[in-house]
Amino acid sequence: MAIADGTYRLGSETGRLLLKTSRSGMGRRAGHDLVIEVTRWQGEVTLAGTVPEKSAVSVQVDIDSLEVREGLGGVKPLTDKDRTEIKNRLREILESGTHPEIRFASTSVTGSADSATVEGDLIIRGRTAPVTVVARLADDRVRGSATVAQTRWGIEPYSAFFGALKVADEVVVEFDAALSRP
Repeated sequence: MAIADGTYRLGSETGRLLLKTSRSGMGRRAGHDLVIEVTRWQGEVTLAGTVPEKSAVSVQVDIDSLEVREGLGGVKPLTDKDRTEIKNRLREILESGTHPEIRFASTSVTGSADSATVEGDLIIRGRTAPVTVVARLADDRVRGSATVAQTRWGIEPYSAFFGALKVADEVVVEFDAALSRP
C-alpha cells in the first residue's frame, strides 16, 4: 500500500540514524570501524508521489546526541572509556559548542513514489556542501543512505600512531524511520 501525499515527520522516536566509519592506513588492524547512532534528530518529508520534484526533505541532527554503539574489528574491544573519548572527540571535531546541529535541506527530488534520489545541502560546522541521498519508501517507512566525505566540510579525518591508523574520509549515513503525520 502506497503512502498518501502530504507532510510527514520522522525522527529518533520512530527510527534510527546511523553513521558508519571505516579505517585506513597501515595500522588499521588496531582501530575499529565505528557504528555511531544519532539519538536526537528530527525531520520533515513532504511527499508528492505523482510529481516527485515537488517533494521535499529537511533533517536536523543534535551533535551532542551521538553515541558510539559498536566498534567492529580492532585488536581489543571498545571500552566505555573509549566510547566516551570518541564522543568527546566528535563533539570537538564537529564544533558542537558553536554549531550544535547538522542540517540537511533538499534542493531536488527525482524518482518515483517508491524510490527517490534526493539532492540537497548539508550544513556541518557552518559549511554547506551538496550531498546525494538515495531513499526507498515502503508502507510508512523510509530507508536509505548517503556517503559523506569529511574533507568537503573542512574536517580532517582522525588519525593516530603518526598517521599509520586513520579514519577513512568517507562516512556512510544510514537511516530507517517511520513517517508519521504532524
